[in-house]
Amino acid sequence: MSIWIIFKLLGSLALLMFGMKSMSEALQKMAGPQLRHVLGAMTTNRFTGMLTGTLVTASVQSSTATTVMTVSFVNAGLLTLAQAISVIMGANIGTTLTAWIMSAGMSFDITSAVYPAFFMGIILIYQKKYRYIGDFLFGLSFLLLGLGTLRMTGTEMHLGENQALLDFFASFDPNSFLTTLVFLVLGGVLTFCVQSSAAVMAITMILCSSGALPIYQGIALVMGENIGTTVTSNLAAMSANTQARRAALAHMFFNVFGVFWILFVFRPFIDMVCGWVGYDVNMQKETVETSVFLANSAKLSFVLAAFHTTFNVANTFILIWFIPQIEKLVCWVIKPKKVDEEEDFRLHFITAGFMKTPELSVLEAQKEIQAFSDRMQRMFNMVRDLLTLSSSATAKKNSAQVGDFNKLFTRIEKYEGISDNMELEIAKYLDQVGDAHLSDDTKAKIRAMLREISELESIGDANYNIARTIARKYQGKQDHFSEKQYDHIHQMMELTDEALTQMNRLMAGRKDSYDVNRTFNIENEINNYRNQLKSQNINDVNNHEYTYAVGTIYMDIINECEKLGDYVVNVVEARMGTRQKDY
Repeated sequence: MSIWIIFKLLGSLALLMFGMKSMSEALQKMAGPQLRHVLGAMTTNRFTGMLTGTLVTASVQSSTATTVMTVSFVNAGLLTLAQAISVIMGANIGTTLTAWIMSAGMSFDITSAVYPAFFMGIILIYQKKYRYIGDFLFGLSFLLLGLGTLRMTGTEMHLGENQALLDFFASFDPNSFLTTLVFLVLGGVLTFCVQSSAAVMAITMILCSSGALPIYQGIALVMGENIGTTVTSNLAAMSANTQARRAALAHMFFNVFGVFWILFVFRPFIDMVCGWVGYDVNMQKETVETSVFLANSAKLSFVLAAFHTTFNVANTFILIWFIPQIEKLVCWVIKPKKVDEEEDFRLHFITAGFMKTPELSVLEAQKEIQAFSDRMQRMFNMVRDLLTLSSSATAKKNSAQVGDFNKLFTRIEKYEGISDNMELEIAKYLDQVGDAHLSDDTKAKIRAMLREISELESIGDANYNIARTIARKYQGKQDHFSEKQYDHIHQMMELTDEALTQMNRLMAGRKDSYDVNRTFNIENEINNYRNQLKSQNINDVNNHEYTYAVGTIYMDIINECEKLGDYVVNVVEARMGTRQKDY
């Protein structure tokens, strides 16, 4: 075997993998947001969830992308883990479409048809409106060109006549259960090493179609590929949150269980599939004409595709009735980490291991920003508690009250550090996503999200400034606030908290169902109240109701609340993609 043929083989595999990746990403760019909405709306029960997983995965040609979206919805509370498991089952069925595309590419010479597709693709790419269709055509063409080249290379290599290769496979007893296990492990290891189940499937089809590899061993390789691809996702999920690891484990359990039961009916099941396709399992090369034998061998790629589909459909039919039990099992195996989530600034939704597709990574970032927003409102409520502590402890400061005050202030200080870290980490993640080729819609979303996190961090700063002002007043020698001042501050904080509540309602829901005027009205109320208190403060100081120093600290708190309200409006405008003057 010449070095040129080896490079041709490796190059055609690289073309195949690149084409699959490009085609999948183009499809997701065309329909990413719509697919997310479909996943959220169509998973009302285990059967619709399974159907949704099948259709979405068949559409985007990536079970990984479907799994990532599903895990995101579980994290956000839009799907239960049980619903997610049903979607992942469907994704296993949907991904078998890839095998059918490859079997068609292996059975027919389609390389001549890809060149017109390349020509059409480049024209569409330069037309902004249709460039994603052009990207899809390019990806599909590379995939088919890789398959065609692989097929021709396999023919050139004369694998069916390579005595060394034939002797190697003949050294394994075809009737031995151990042989099946060896090829099963080999398939899993190969898939894990090349990180592409499509590449292993293509190699298997070439070996089987050439007559070098018996069908039973070839199918054992395909079964191993099913396990190998779940090992990859489980390793990627190791650094992820609890729900992501549970979903990945459920995926592995699904495939491992399927391989386990199929081993008990291995030969009869394969013979049944071969019968459907019309492949004669018992045909020997020596007993028939070469043309007849080759015609029979040409059906092997379809046998592999049919087995892949039948196996996953049968496995889903068995396990779909036991989803609650699978959920309990993965929850029992993977316990939640015992950390105080409020005090932990680790990102919960963004995970480097799961950042597979830029278009879908935006959803992860949105959920993280939602968590950031919730955290900032919790921080503001701590500031309100700090004010209450300072007012109740002003008359008489004992050691317990001072300790409680200092403890809460330290916690607010920690939250301010958390907000800085969250802004930097999310921005870093969005920069990584932004380096990829993105749709205009996704680029606009990333710009909006960068503005959102900047404004949310400013809310954290405003919270900390109010807390520092309260602490300065509490620890200083100035007179305490009057009851009327405390009432005014509490009323201003109530308005500010309502603004934060409206903001979080928008962050957790959909833009089209949010009344943005509510936020603008609250902001106007805050501004008007601040102006009213500012005028009243000047009069009160002039009338010697309290000192100028107390009035300054009092207005510092009021002004900082008003600034916080401005930051809330900025977040809402960034999310809605509009400005207050537009309304």
